[in-house]
Amino acid sequence: MIPLRPMRPILMTLVIMTLLGQSVHGQLIAHWPLGSDGQGTLFDGRSTVARFEKLRSIQLGKEPFSISLWTHIDQDAGDTLGDLISCYDPKERRGFHLGIYNHGGVTNSQPNVRQVHFGIDQARSENEFTDHGQLGDAVYVFSLCVHDGRLYASTCHAGAQQTGRVFRFEGNNKWTDLGSPDRANAISAMAVYNGSLYVASSKYRLAGSSLSESDNPNFGGNVYRLGADDVWEPCGNVSPQTEAISALVVFRGKLYASSLYRPAGFFRYEGGNQWTACNMPDGKRTEALTVFNDAIYATCYDEGSVFRYDGQDWANVGQIPEATQTYGFGIHRGALYVSEWPKAHVFRYLGGTQWQDTGKLGGELEAMPLVVYNGKMYGGTLPLAEIYRYDGDENWTRFGRVDDTPDVKYRRAWSMAVFQGRLFVGTLPSGRVLSIESGKNVTYDRPLASGWHHLCAVRSDSVLKLYIDGTLVGESSQFDAEQYDLSNQNDIEIGFGAQDYFRGRIANVKIYRGELPPDQIREQAAQKP
Repeated sequence: MIPLRPMRPILMTLVIMTLLGQSVHGQLIAHWPLGSDGQGTLFDGRSTVARFEKLRSIQLGKEPFSISLWTHIDQDAGDTLGDLISCYDPKERRGFHLGIYNHGGVTNSQPNVRQVHFGIDQARSENEFTDHGQLGDAVYVFSLCVHDGRLYASTCHAGAQQTGRVFRFEGNNKWTDLGSPDRANAISAMAVYNGSLYVASSKYRLAGSSLSESDNPNFGGNVYRLGADDVWEPCGNVSPQTEAISALVVFRGKLYASSLYRPAGFFRYEGGNQWTACNMPDGKRTEALTVFNDAIYATCYDEGSVFRYDGQDWANVGQIPEATQTYGFGIHRGALYVSEWPKAHVFRYLGGTQWQDTGKLGGELEAMPLVVYNGKMYGGTLPLAEIYRYDGDENWTRFGRVDDTPDVKYRRAWSMAVFQGRLFVGTLPSGRVLSIESGKNVTYDRPLASGWHHLCAVRSDSVLKLYIDGTLVGESSQFDAEQYDLSNQNDIEIGFGAQDYFRGRIANVKIYRGELPPDQIREQAAQKP
C-alpha cells in the first residue's frame, strides 16, 4: 500500500488517500474515505475543499474509468449544491467534472434544480447549434425549465388575440403545446417548487425589444401550477397592480415572485391562492432572482445595482460601474456573476459592495443569461443573439449565434437550460429553441432528493454513464475515445469545481481504472457510506 501525499487541504480533517491494488472488477487506483463514522466530511458551501496532487499513477488519459462516492444533501440548503469532484484545466478545457447544480436568475427562470451532471472535455464542441424549431408562432422564448425529466419552454406572442403558452420538448423539433394558462400575451417565468412546475404570466411590452406592441390588453401577474393530465391549476394573483411577473425563485422552502414593471413588487407564496407582499429595497424593482450563500440576490431595471435579501431585509450590495440595468446571474468557481446593460460586461462579486469587471462580450450592448456548463460559463447577448464562453480573466470567446432574423434592431439569446447533457437556448424574435454540446455530458434531469445517495459516474469506451443508488439514470451520446484525452496537471478537487463549493456531506470517494459493471455498482449502492 503506497500512500499518496494530500496537497493543500483547506478546513479538512480525516482525509486519507491511498493507492490500492486490484479489485474484483477493474483497478481501484484512489480512495478517500473522508471520515470513519459513516457520515463522511461536511463541506460548508463557502470554502471547504480538499485538493490532492494529480499524480502520474492516476492520469486517466483516454481510458475508461469510474468514480464512486456517497453524498448527503439537505432538503433546503439555501444555496447552490455545487461540485463533488473534478480534475479540470480551464485553459486547455481538459478534464472531468461531477456535481449537483442549480441554475437561477437565467434570466427569468430557475431552469435547473439539483441536477446531477457528469462531463468530460478536451476542448471539443459541436460546430453548430441544433435548431429545435419555432414554438408555434412565438416571438420570444421567455423561459426554459427542466421538470421531472422533461424540458419546458414558455413563450410570448404578438397578436391581439394571442396568449402566452407553455410547450414541452419531445425531441428533435417536436413540441407539445400545453396551452395558455392565462389571458396575457406572455408566460414569463418558470420554477419547480414542491415537486411541481409553476409558471407566471405577464403583459409583456414588446416595444422594449424594438418590436410592435401586442394589442392584447390583459394584465398578467398570475401564477399557475401544472397539475395532473397537464391541467393548469390557478395559484393566485400576486397583486392587482402587477402587470407582469419578472421571475420566480425558491428560497428556504418558499416560492417568491418579482414584478417586471412599475409599481415595484416582491411577493411570497403562502399556498392556495394567497400571496404576501414583502418589502423592497428602496422601492426599486427586483428582477432576476437567484439563491447564493443563504440569500436571494436580485438584479434591478431601475439602476445598475444588485440587492441581497436574507428572508427579512434587503441590502444594496453594489452598483455596477456604468450600468443602468442588471440582468442575469451565474455562479462560477465559487463566485456570483452578474450581467448588465448597456456595455455587455459581466462582473464578479468580491463581497461587500465590490464587483470586478470580467470583460465585455464581443461588441454587444447587453449581456443576459449566464449558465455554467461542463466546466465553463456561457452568456447570451443582444443585439446579435450571440453566445460567448468565459475563458478567464477578461476573456470571452464567441461560441455561436442563435438568431439570424433579418431587418430587426434587436435579437436576444435570452433563456438557457441544461438538459440531456446539452445547453439549450431560447431566442427573440424568432421564437426558436436551439441546443449544442460542448465536450461530452450526461445529466440526471430530476432534482436529487435530500438524504444519502450513492453516485457512480462512468466513462466507458464510447459513452458516459450515470448511476444513482445503483440504477442507471442516463447515458451520453457516443464519442470516439481517441478524441478525449483527459490527462492534465491540475489537482483533483473534492468539494469544488466549475460551479461552486459543495454544500453537504461527501464520503468514500473512489476512482477506478476501467468501467465498473452494473452488479458491482449495485453492490456498492446497497452498502452504507
